[in-house]
Amino acid sequence: MSTLHVNGTELYYEEHGSGPETIVFSHGLLMSGDMFSAQVEALAGRYRCICYDLRGQARSAVAPSGYDMDSLTEDAVQLIQQLNAAPCHFVGLSMGGFIGMRLGIRHPGLLRSLVLMETSADPEPEENRGPYRRLAFVARWLGMRLVVDKLMTIMFGNTFLTDPDKAALRAHWRSHLQGLNRKGTARAAHGVIDRQGVYAELGRIATPTLVMVGDEDVATVPAKAQRIHAGIAGSQLQVIPGAGHSSSIEQPEFVNEAIAGFLAGL
Repeated sequence: MSTLHVNGTELYYEEHGSGPETIVFSHGLLMSGDMFSAQVEALAGRYRCICYDLRGQARSAVAPSGYDMDSLTEDAVQLIQQLNAAPCHFVGLSMGGFIGMRLGIRHPGLLRSLVLMETSADPEPEENRGPYRRLAFVARWLGMRLVVDKLMTIMFGNTFLTDPDKAALRAHWRSHLQGLNRKGTARAAHGVIDRQGVYAELGRIATPTLVMVGDEDVATVPAKAQRIHAGIAGSQLQVIPGAGHSSSIEQPEFVNEAIAGFLAGL
């Protein structure tokens, strides 16, 4: 549980486990490295696992700028280099997947493999931009509590949201969302909303890649994952039943098995 100075800001990160190879986990918008707790628990016996919080989110510093995807990718580059993690297995979910694809395109020497979860190679669809900007505005100026109900339906699938056995876990992540830094969250959200696409560059990714998506994901629908899979030669595609936009939390056993099998097969 430490902080690291990278690219003009301070990032919070945690290391667990040990092994000859390293996995770096990069979370989605509004979340934290804790969304991979189940994966770290399952894999730390065989791998060195590093989770970090993106700038402006969770326990990392709220930088005044640098929330575009190129800057966030440079954050990841410097973190991997400073922690002597290269070449690593990079697991990126949603926003973390935006970073992972850019690493695969521009910094392949830092990677052993890529796992891209609930993400997209395209710009944010125009029909989403207005509603997401309004959510970001309300969250920034009026508070997260006013948007948390809507955010929960975006971040999680119906199976998770209606499962009585997941009530405590839902309460935990609801509390997390309500406690986010309003300024950092707004800046990070606009970085996602205004991002450029990289679909035309996917053919440059030669790193072994597993693409995963929840079948209930409404934020980056399964068709987005299928499009990434088609664009990266030799990639594998895994659809996760009963999961929305946060499959690492919603269906951890399925995700753990899929990642472990993919890594073992490299």
